[in-house]
Amino acid sequence: MTKSSKSMAGLPWIAAMAFFMQALDATILNTAIPSIAKSLDRSPLAMQSAIISYTLTVAMLIPVSGWLADRFGTRKIFILAVSLFSGGSLLCALSPTLSALVCSRILQGVGGAMMMPVARLALLRAYPRSELLPVLNFVTMPGLIGPIVGPMLGGWIVTYTTWHWIFLINIPIGLFGIIYARRYMPNFTTPKTPFDIRGFLAFGLSLVLLSSGMELFGEKIISPYLSLLILLSGVALLFVYIRHARSHTKPLINLNLFKTRTFSIGVMGNIASRLGTGSIPFLLPLMLQVGFGHPALIAGFMMAPMAVGSLAAKSTVTHVLRWFGYRKTLVIVTLVIGTIIAQFSLQTTSVSLWLLILPLFILGIFMSTQFTAMNTITLGSLTDEYASSGNSVLAVTQQLSVSFGVAVSAAVLRFYESYSTGSVIDNFHYTFITMGVMTLLSSLVFMQLRPQDGDDLIRGRIK
Repeated sequence: MTKSSKSMAGLPWIAAMAFFMQALDATILNTAIPSIAKSLDRSPLAMQSAIISYTLTVAMLIPVSGWLADRFGTRKIFILAVSLFSGGSLLCALSPTLSALVCSRILQGVGGAMMMPVARLALLRAYPRSELLPVLNFVTMPGLIGPIVGPMLGGWIVTYTTWHWIFLINIPIGLFGIIYARRYMPNFTTPKTPFDIRGFLAFGLSLVLLSSGMELFGEKIISPYLSLLILLSGVALLFVYIRHARSHTKPLINLNLFKTRTFSIGVMGNIASRLGTGSIPFLLPLMLQVGFGHPALIAGFMMAPMAVGSLAAKSTVTHVLRWFGYRKTLVIVTLVIGTIIAQFSLQTTSVSLWLLILPLFILGIFMSTQFTAMNTITLGSLTDEYASSGNSVLAVTQQLSVSFGVAVSAAVLRFYESYSTGSVIDNFHYTFITMGVMTLLSSLVFMQLRPQDGDDLIRGRIK
């Protein structure tokens, strides 16, 4: 398909909109759980099903998004995805019971599973690799801001309006996205291939078990041993898929893409480094509320400096990578992020909240740089043959990392609560130090990159 300049100009905005909607929805609901529970006359603990149903649906269906987009076209599937997401949001707002809300969240999750992966796949098809860095840098910003703005916006909505608006705000954004996509999004397709149903069942169910195991582990809904059993079952099914994919001619996710060294390092780096960064939106507001006694609205708004820092870094990431290269940049920013996470242990009740603003702002800058660098080094060297599979794997990694960061940090906090003789605040401090050290160690993954890796992406030699 011929790509008009108009389509090329509008495509990154479409992807950014999709990324923001998905990232915002993943976190905005958490602060509204008590209000929704009261409205539906249910226990707040029972409301976890509304969160888990969405997460599991997204985890299950992300691998299918690439095949659907290749088969029916990126524009058609993207419009379908946004329509389902927006329609599901409307039904969530109208839900009179918890059961209706869960069903509506599942419909919303079907759309959410396809929305961002398909938009990013369209970018990979539309742009030469030499132009991918600034494009993905632009698209990454809303994904960083969404999880930070989510708790703030959710707290404001339930304080001054009703919980229904948490879902209703998706509808105008979705309608705008549909109109914009019809006008600007190319409808890329590839030659038809049969759908790998056995691979989908093995891979999809493994993701569901991994995601639900982490979610349950972090939320303390069931016994930790049962959560661990669910996790191990997910790992076992993942090995079942690997064995299946090695013998299948057209597997759902082609394992040959892991032979691309920068892709493998990028995926491993995403998993390892996001344990620390994914814990901050969970740990810091919790410490401010439980440990220091601040109201939820104040704790939520303390995440704003991270969002501002992420935006501030947008115009500098490309220059930083050109100056230092991918290897040095990723190692340095990961070490800085780990140090900043650990220093949150210095926060006490006698320290002014204003002193948190600067480290959170700096953290936002370095997280923005890290995410853009990780995404581009992961996808930038893939050929068109593996673009769809590689994009799906990255989307799966990012989806799971949300649950992993919260679950691991929650498990560390519970460990210190059980075995430490310190106060509640001390346990939070120990947890921040532990997550900071884990982030520092994740820089070892990026040390596996070669100094010249990503040079073609930076200097535009790939045509």
